[in-house]
Amino acid sequence: MAINTSSVNHIRLTVTDIDRSRAFYEGIFAWPVAIEMPAGTPAKDQGRYAFLHGGVIYDLGYTLLGLRPVSTDAFDEDRTGLDHLSLAVGSPAELEDAIHLLDGLGVDHGGIKDIGSGLIVEFRDPDNIALELFAAKVSTSSTSG
Repeated sequence: MAINTSSVNHIRLTVTDIDRSRAFYEGIFAWPVAIEMPAGTPAKDQGRYAFLHGGVIYDLGYTLLGLRPVSTDAFDEDRTGLDHLSLAVGSPAELEDAIHLLDGLGVDHGGIKDIGSGLIVEFRDPDNIALELFAAKVSTSSTSG
């Protein structure tokens, strides 16, 4: 028997510096914070947030993405584990907008690439984690009646 799932519930990326990573992700994406330890949480209540490891979890709409600041080494997609994180955008025009934002922030990227099934923009976060934006191609076919 197979396990039936309906979607990815959450993804958590291990990072080295939470302040640097938060500045990067919050500077690029408009994700609201779903969970973080509120400032001024009394010491007796901080244990409730231990699962965050001092990090943060964002709400992407249909899934959550967390940053967990416990790493002391560099990301390498050629090791066992994460290869890259691909995030969908609504259109190729949104990829163009993303390029302008990344350029304005000084984030290196590979430009827009056609991969057959869609278009992508590849870039990396401050820990060298490989990120990708994906947009389906706009259909150029039309029907006549």
